[in-house]
Amino acid sequence: MEWIILLVMVVLLVMGLPMMIPLIAGALVLVFFFLGSLDPYIIIQQMRTGIVPYALLAVPLFIFAADIMATGKTSNRLVDFVGAFVGHLRGGYAITTAAACTLFGSISGSTQATVVAVGTPMRQRLLKMGYKDSSAIALIINASDIALLIPPSIGMIIYALVSNASVGDLFIAGIGPGVLIFIFFAVYAYIHAKIYKIPKVEKATWSDRLERTRKALLPLGFPFIIVGGIYTGMFTPTEAAGISVLYALILEVLIYRTIKLKNIPKIAMSSGLVTSAVFILVAAGQAFSMAINRARIPHTLTDAVLGPDPSALTVLFIVALFFFIGCMFVDPIVVILILSPIFAPVATAAGVDPVHLGVVIVFQAALGSATPPFGVDIFTASAVFNKSYLDVIRGTPPYIVMLVIVAVLVILFEDISLFLVRLM
Repeated sequence: MEWIILLVMVVLLVMGLPMMIPLIAGALVLVFFFLGSLDPYIIIQQMRTGIVPYALLAVPLFIFAADIMATGKTSNRLVDFVGAFVGHLRGGYAITTAAACTLFGSISGSTQATVVAVGTPMRQRLLKMGYKDSSAIALIINASDIALLIPPSIGMIIYALVSNASVGDLFIAGIGPGVLIFIFFAVYAYIHAKIYKIPKVEKATWSDRLERTRKALLPLGFPFIIVGGIYTGMFTPTEAAGISVLYALILEVLIYRTIKLKNIPKIAMSSGLVTSAVFILVAAGQAFSMAINRARIPHTLTDAVLGPDPSALTVLFIVALFFFIGCMFVDPIVVILILSPIFAPVATAAGVDPVHLGVVIVFQAALGSATPPFGVDIFTASAVFNKSYLDVIRGTPPYIVMLVIVAVLVILFEDISLFLVRLM
């Protein structure tokens, strides 16, 4: 049964059909041929059920806020702010890129938005400093992975939806791994610049630093408002998403005036298209998840892979492997929707903290987003920078190695994820 469903889905993918079609087709094959007692109408019912949860309202709102910020000049302000303090160091522009991706990730929650918003200005600066284009692009797409870990993370919201974990706790837990990735990338940037003799730039004056800090101050307040508001009880994560849209509009329309009111409908249309793609995947994933659970496929899979009494570490490493491979081929949202319900009960039974599990899962989703053959950030960069697939992936191996090392550290030392949550 499992092989038949897999074959149907692979054939449809090879034919070039969007991911929602194989998911729905897999569910239909199960219902019609293996679960005859079920009414096929349950597929439509489950698809609707998948997009009903109130928590999902945060997704389009965070996407809309990110699009407003990306259309405005927020990313440039963040880049200039970071560059004023670290740009003069050896590898300073590469460090600036990684830091700007981290900061913009705390605004957008989307790896692809970060590739576009930060990558567009920083790629040209890196090329002028003497970096190879493949190295510059590799840094941009891998540093953008941090956006999936730093709050507000869309991946965390989707995981919370299917696992009943706290969105607020997940947001906080992603900060430690995100910062650790940045540290690894910053050290590598310094070593790389020293080896390849990348020149340094003139150190910014303190007056210049103060001026750039002043310009970046309001965008830097964005993550503090969201995380602080959630943890002080001022608003829920979904309400925080609404606040983020209002904050973005006030910044870009009223204060900075980089966007006119007549531009908002166009930005909203773009956000709506991305949201519709996400919600269709969520709906199809819910239907497929229901069908495989009714067929007890997850139980068969976990018993075969994990055995009767797996340890917490065994579960986490197996989960990491499955999600890493899955996200190399399929959109991370789909993988989170399908695999999380399969592994979450087994992980909980083995003593894994649900929030730590969520961080491990979303980390692998972030890693897979920039990993060949089908990482979504690779194709985003290819389109944005007008470069071939091979040109985009040529410089990625060192970053993939570093991300794998950090992933192992996060699995082995859960305090990397949970120490801030416990402090709160």
